[in-house]
Amino acid sequence: MRQAGLLVGETLELLRTSVRAGISTAELDAIAEDRIRSGGGIPSFKGYGHPPFPGSICASVNDEVVHGVPGARVLAEGDIISIDCGAIVEGWHGDAAITVAVGEVPAEVTELMRVTEESMWRGFAAARLGGKVSDISHAIESYVRSQGDYGILEDFTGHGIGSAMHQPPDVPNFGKPGRGPKLVRGLALAVEPMVTLGSKHTEMLEDDWTIVTDDGSWAAHYEHSFTLTPDGAWILTALDGGEQRLGELGVPFGGR
Repeated sequence: MRQAGLLVGETLELLRTSVRAGISTAELDAIAEDRIRSGGGIPSFKGYGHPPFPGSICASVNDEVVHGVPGARVLAEGDIISIDCGAIVEGWHGDAAITVAVGEVPAEVTELMRVTEESMWRGFAAARLGGKVSDISHAIESYVRSQGDYGILEDFTGHGIGSAMHQPPDVPNFGKPGRGPKLVRGLALAVEPMVTLGSKHTEMLEDDWTIVTDDGSWAAHYEHSFTLTPDGAWILTALDGGEQRLGELGVPFGGR
């Protein structure tokens, strides 16, 4: 899973540097597929679900929260794009997401992105062997609520991950601590807060995939796959295993 996670992380960093005004989401998708396959992986998303997802990434722009279908849409200055990427290496999955600004964006959008990403790391910081899944959920929600009046999606959650992309248990981005399955050695989870500038309510577009906010407010989405070792948390899709950010939060790093 670390090999798959590194491939996802490297692909997302390549996409981060490729995002610019004038590029289409289909072009970003082609870049991702080429990087995944040249790195010895298989895109997790391509052909997944019903109807089969057509892309190797989800490319969700502005008010599109998740599962955006890559295509002819061209990015413009001032947009934001959430890119979700998955790869399979030797039967094991990695899954992560970033949100990237296209040039200059309003301060409230930059702050939305910061709050969403930071809430994910606060979730990792709350995870301990012997704890419960909702400890992560509560930490995410508590941080977001402390930062302002944001919408936190409730209909879409993080998830278990391993020999399949989606496995039990679900990892909600809200809730009381001390509930749900126990966090045990060997359990891997994809943690992915989805936060909006307005409503938590969403709608699905006619492509049967793309999820948009029902009030048109913009959204950010960040995700990493991680596991817990006896030494601490190990972020499988972060290039440094999460060592820097976990250290800043005073959390033991388990990837050594």
